[in-house]
Amino acid sequence: MVNYNQEDLNEIFHALADSTRREMVQMMAQKERTVSELAQPFDISLAGISKHIKVLERAKLVERTVRGRTHLCRLNTDALSQVKEWLLFYEKFWSRRFDILEDELMKEKKKEH
Repeated sequence: MVNYNQEDLNEIFHALADSTRREMVQMMAQKERTVSELAQPFDISLAGISKHIKVLERAKLVERTVRGRTHLCRLNTDALSQVKEWLLFYEKFWSRRFDILEDELMKEKKKEH
């Protein structure tokens, strides 16, 4: 198995465990957004949205830049790549297991006939 920084993965999975943050990530996948744009679809204060953004920043899923009084948030796809690689390992693991199971079932089927 490929070694990953467990703390980074823990932060990422923690951040993505919340549906509001997942939706924010989805919004930023389309384009960079201001804090106000991220807050718009939710019935949450700007302070509450800011806390969500900070969780995403700690997980390195979001990079924030400040232009004057405007805070722009953009998705950091490198962090998502870590998750993709981690999940890919398990996808391969389960694919191999299912291939073995299929082979065994085929052997049993041949024995029956």
